[in-house]
Amino acid sequence: MASFAHDFPFDPAYGCTLDDLLRIPAPAAPDDYDAFWRARYEEARKVATEPELGPLEEERDGVRIHGVTFTSVGGVRLGGWVALPAEGAAEYGFVIGHGYGGRQEPGPDVPLPLPRSAAILPCVRGMGARGLWDGIPDVSSAHVLHGIESRDTYVIGDCVADLWCAASALHELLPEPVPGEGAVRLGYLGESFGGGLGALALPWDDRFAAGQLTVPTFGNHPLRLTLPCAGSGEAVRGYHREHPEVTEVLRYFDAATAATRLELPVLVAAALFDPSVPPPGQFAVHNALAGEHELQVLSAGHFEHEGLAAETEELRAARRRFFGAWLGR
Repeated sequence: MASFAHDFPFDPAYGCTLDDLLRIPAPAAPDDYDAFWRARYEEARKVATEPELGPLEEERDGVRIHGVTFTSVGGVRLGGWVALPAEGAAEYGFVIGHGYGGRQEPGPDVPLPLPRSAAILPCVRGMGARGLWDGIPDVSSAHVLHGIESRDTYVIGDCVADLWCAASALHELLPEPVPGEGAVRLGYLGESFGGGLGALALPWDDRFAAGQLTVPTFGNHPLRLTLPCAGSGEAVRGYHREHPEVTEVLRYFDAATAATRLELPVLVAAALFDPSVPPPGQFAVHNALAGEHELQVLSAGHFEHEGLAAETEELRAARRRFFGAWLGR
């Protein structure tokens, strides 16, 4: 059981040992769960994303980084960054999701996991410097509640669609590595909020060959609603106390339920101690995965600690090995 000195009014390890965490299941899916998500995916694939690459902003770590804008569902025009190989054509592509703090710059998501790679780093609607959209809150505690009254209006579903449209935009920007043999194979990287969105997005999109989910959120909502935290889940808990019927909406946006449909190879980095995303939800996502998967156990997530730098480097090495094995096939 992980333990760190802290001043939170709850235990960020939630009294769980690793063995306890590895036994946490996923909630059952609604009867029309698959149909709901397949329809959302088909809608997103019909969008003409019309990506526009901006001027060169930075060159480092073997890539040239440009601003980018693209269109997502509902005609929402979003921004972000695209990293392109400094030399030669891209052989691999990555869609990189961000945490619930949004994204102000490419930051530590570059360097990319593999050489000769390109990536799109989108800001989903409402989040980050280039995803702001009128009417959608840009603060996580309000964003996570936006449209939550219905599965059809909940912003999380649209944020998942933003990732699918980002993948479409990246493919449109990249030439085929071998003409006539199709677009580059895609990997997905997402941490925290981006990890939960990735779990919801990947089961339905065959353009992706593998994914990494780090401290993923939105896992096992029925359990999350019982666990105090310092992250966006606390806002959902507060809303649920006044609107218990929201559990029916949340069933469609459970990352652990989605993982039962996720047959791609997935690397999960899950933490034993995490004040923002309760570890039981993180491990529920890992435990439910339907395809080949690996687990990297972190001592803590969303928490500064003495061993953080070493664990971060270990995870980077695992990421390079993992995507080298699966995207290179």
